[in-house]
This record gives sequence, C-alpha cells and structure tokens, in this order.
Amino acid sequence: MRNFKEVEDFVVGLLKKELPKNLFYHGIHHTLDVLRSAVMIGKEEKITEEEMLLLKVAVLFHDSGFTQVYKNHEEKGCDLARQYLPGYGFTQNEIDTICGMIMATKIPQAPNTKLEKIIADADLEYLGTDAFDKVSRTLFEEIKIYLNVESERQWNIIQMNFLKNHHYFTDFCKKNREAEKQKHLDAIINIVESYE
Repeated sequence: MRNFKEVEDFVVGLLKKELPKNLFYHGIHHTLDVLRSAVMIGKEEKITEEEMLLLKVAVLFHDSGFTQVYKNHEEKGCDLARQYLPGYGFTQNEIDTICGMIMATKIPQAPNTKLEKIIADADLEYLGTDAFDKVSRTLFEEIKIYLNVESERQWNIIQMNFLKNHHYFTDFCKKNREAEKQKHLDAIINIVESYE
C-alpha cells in the first residue's frame, strides 16, 4: 500500500510546479540533497527499513509548505502531509511521526527522537561540507528577497551567529561534519572582524 515512489513522484511534481522560482536555496534541488543526506545518515545510524520510509517521506514534505508561505512553512508542510498521506496508506501514527520530523527542521532546531535528529542534521549537513560557500551564497540570494537582508555584512553576521549556535545531533555528523563547520565559522569570524 505505502509506495515511496508514488509519494516521491507526487511531491516532486508538486514542488516543481508550485515552488516559487526565486527560492534559490529552498528549491527542489535542496529537497533532493536533503533526501540523499538523510538516507546516508540514516544508514550510518542503523535505522530500520520502516523508519527509513518515514524519514524519506518526511524529507519530501519538509519544505513543501514553501508552495504556500515563506514564514512558518513547516506547519504548512505538516498540513500537506496530513492532507495527502492517508491516500497513500499512511496511518495517523505514522503521519504524526512524519510531522514531528518536519517540525524538527524548524529553526532553532529542537529534535527529540532519533529520526528527528537525523532529518535535522540532513537539512543542515552542508554547514560541515565543502559545499558550504556555494550553498550559503544561494541562501543569501534568497533571503535578500524574502527577509530584507541587504548587505554582505549583515549576512555574514547572521551566518556567524547561526553557526555559533548550531550543533549537530547525530553521531555521524558530530564525527564527520563538526570540524569542517568550525573552519567555516572561523573564516566568517575573520571576515566579520575585518569590518570593525
């Protein structure tokens, strides 16, 4: 009954059709990147097949709310999951678990369960990778439109504070992403200090 491919085709189609074109960071590419990260981290954290299915579905829906709103899109993503997932054979309990994961991606992140910790880390895995500069540039372009952040200086201060407060939750990311993230933070601190 619960066929991941069918859910994936539906959500990817929805995102392609309805996501605003100026979501330079939160576009369909982001959802697919997070899906790859979540599967990889989920395997490292040795989750069950059943858990993997729920995790992957949560990732598909985690930014679907952007099709309707920018602020508090996570709540809208849960609404969409609750609207569509019963038709794909998911139970109320499973949908509650999926919505818990969607909400765990909300900033500031406060995941409680193992699956919530995995999706939270997958969503921000790039902070500790060599893709950081490229990806953060797309986020800057997006928030210039949506959040009225205009200057590079403002952006770097936001990034610095965000990175200082962020921490990974899974053993995999703590071990494999934290050190690289720290390097990015040090580089941004140097840039911010050069403004003074």
